[in-house]
Amino acid sequence: MNSATLIAQLDLEPHLEGGYFRRSYTAPHSINGRPAMSSIYYLLTADSPVGHLHRNRSDILHFWQGGSSLRYTLISPDGELSHKVMGPDISAGEQLQMLVPGDYWKASELCGGDYGLISEAVCPGFDFADHQLASAAQIQHDYPQHCQRLARLISPSRNKNS
Repeated sequence: MNSATLIAQLDLEPHLEGGYFRRSYTAPHSINGRPAMSSIYYLLTADSPVGHLHRNRSDILHFWQGGSSLRYTLISPDGELSHKVMGPDISAGEQLQMLVPGDYWKASELCGGDYGLISEAVCPGFDFADHQLASAAQIQHDYPQHCQRLARLISPSRNKNS
């Protein structure tokens, strides 16, 4: 298996955060006007190895599916910076599942290899109105202590200081 085969077989398309994705499920019932849950496949590849810094309103449960490990950088609403690795080596502290609570900033990076594949389940279901890509100016304002370390994780289209 390689990234090109996965992209074709899973019918993935480029994601605005980086990498590739496809929504695989949207619940047919809703809660307060929103789908109760949705899920996606998400793939980082050697040619698109970063899922740029962003946040969502909803909680997101991540499931490692295959390929190389993925390193996550997380920032809590109070500014605590942490890192987690999703992958198959649980004896080394890698995780097969990971919860990212709503309103946390997150970025992901491929840890080598051709690809890393995960699935995400979002509850309540994902809505682009609840999604925000980080800008350099916003991170500098909100988390100046982390700005320099996070610069490479901000989307180039949002990496302006004005």
